[in-house]
Amino acid sequence: MDNVWLYSLGSVILVSLISLIGIFFFVLKGEKLNKVLLFLISFSAGALFGDSFIHLLPEAVKEYGFSMGVSLYLILGILLFFILEKFIHWRHCHIPTSKRHVHSVALMNLIGDGLHNFVDGMVIAGSYLVNAQIGIATTIAVLLHEIPQEIGDFGILLYAGFSKIKALAFNLLSALTAILGAIFAIVIGAGTENFSMFLLPFTAGGFIYIAGSDLIPELRKECEATPSFLQFISLLSGIGIMLLLALIEV
Repeated sequence: MDNVWLYSLGSVILVSLISLIGIFFFVLKGEKLNKVLLFLISFSAGALFGDSFIHLLPEAVKEYGFSMGVSLYLILGILLFFILEKFIHWRHCHIPTSKRHVHSVALMNLIGDGLHNFVDGMVIAGSYLVNAQIGIATTIAVLLHEIPQEIGDFGILLYAGFSKIKALAFNLLSALTAILGAIFAIVIGAGTENFSMFLLPFTAGGFIYIAGSDLIPELRKECEATPSFLQFISLLSGIGIMLLLALIEV
């Protein structure tokens, strides 16, 4: 259990620090930033799909069988992420704010992002409760997803009138809710039988929703052949990372 605390908190702190990456990427503006982000989004989508179908769901089926419970928890993950996005204005949007692409207000973004990071902390810690390999794979998937998301969140705060320092500080505070989520998951998971039966398919459902409903549609906006091909290669690379981790586990 000590290792679970160490790995979980270390991972969520690392993921939380990604919130500071916006300052480095924001020096890229306009089309250059959009191009970089689209490739990061492709890689992230592949990692999320890969973690869901190569790690999380196979582990759940291995432990509990392909039961009705696993299916329902998977659907619950999809539905809950849909509800959060709809009613809390939680937006996994990765293109910086512009006149053509206006985001929701900064306060709602911070609230939604804080809830999102709390859930991220839960799924990372819950994955480590299963085993270290699943925890590492899930951490990588979350981390890759956080890079383009945090750049977008940083842009939203700047657009809302925050100074760069203030935007970074508030983005970091929002990201640190992942630590609370990790603590919650470990405390609840340690005292709840079959906690992983719920969390594994639930996390997979959430990842599938994010990758399928938010990231892939962003990629479809690119119609030129060469960038589209490179996006596809990035997508395969994200999946490949998760497959490589699975092969290392064997």
